[in-house]
Amino acid sequence: MEFGVFILAQQRGYHQSSKQVINNSIEQTVAAEQAGFDTAWYAEHHFNNYSLSPSPLMTVAHAAAKTQRIRLGTAVCILPLYHPARFLAEVGFVDTVSNGRLELGVGSGYQEFEFERFGVQIAESGAIFNEFLDVIPKGLTQKIFEHQGQYLNIPPSSIAVRCLQDPMPPIWITSGNPVTLGRGVRENHNLFVTALLNGNEAIAGLRGRLEKVAADNGKDLDRDVKFGFLRCGYASDNKAEIDAYLDCARFQRRISESLKYRRAQSDDGYMVKEVPSETDPTFEQLRKNLPVGSVNEVIDKMLEEISILRPKHIALQTQLGDFDQKTMLRQIELWGDKIIPAIRKEIGSTAAVA
Repeated sequence: MEFGVFILAQQRGYHQSSKQVINNSIEQTVAAEQAGFDTAWYAEHHFNNYSLSPSPLMTVAHAAAKTQRIRLGTAVCILPLYHPARFLAEVGFVDTVSNGRLELGVGSGYQEFEFERFGVQIAESGAIFNEFLDVIPKGLTQKIFEHQGQYLNIPPSSIAVRCLQDPMPPIWITSGNPVTLGRGVRENHNLFVTALLNGNEAIAGLRGRLEKVAADNGKDLDRDVKFGFLRCGYASDNKAEIDAYLDCARFQRRISESLKYRRAQSDDGYMVKEVPSETDPTFEQLRKNLPVGSVNEVIDKMLEEISILRPKHIALQTQLGDFDQKTMLRQIELWGDKIIPAIRKEIGSTAAVA
């Protein structure tokens, strides 16, 4: 079982400067490496405080200079917002400067606010994304490649800085669309999924959908598909500390949904207001749904979720809202010291018995 940290780089208010947010993200990456996490993941968003990570590839390049071992992932590059030739060139460069540690997560995007400002029609995002999936292996594995499509056109070209990983970095596909996930399965890419802030019932439903996607594309989910699970989780005996983390997790969902459904409000055109909605979970519901509580409670809940979903990778959301940085660094250390080893030991024991 692999473990990663997912770093959204959020700014909950002007009491956080953009420099603080970015510095905290890198500091969490270094802490995650020291704690034994396998991967650090970085988001991509634009033009508001939901995430201050406009280029996960740039973040990976910077984090590579601060770390030695941990793999570094994009979660995700929003492909329709890129020029394909520049994207491919930067992927080769980033895999090189990271010494072959790049995990290449890609997606089609969902925030129309961003697409408008890049001059891209969000209605065409799926088709553009699919063309990118045609172009990426060409550009990263062929010395000379070309592509003539509906949206992407590249004359015979060669990427100057080649990837160190052979034949190319692992590709992770994030999508709620079974057709898109099915293509990922067929082409042996990895998948990245989430149950948001929901509990075991949603996780079981997610497992069922993934099994169907795999079967519909001639694959066995457990044997043939590597997929990661994005999850909020927090271990502490301090209820106020847990509630502060849950408050930040709920903030993240409120802002995400307000941007997705075009109901975001802002007084200054940048800082999105946090507006409660009828779909908000209570803290009581979140404590029931999520792996939060004492160390042993978190371990037990994570093992329960793993037994349902059976992912190969779990990405823990460590950077949400304005959660206290020193407290989060201690949390990352706690996961590395106690939680991850206990989970791996139990999974290993279960596998040996089976």
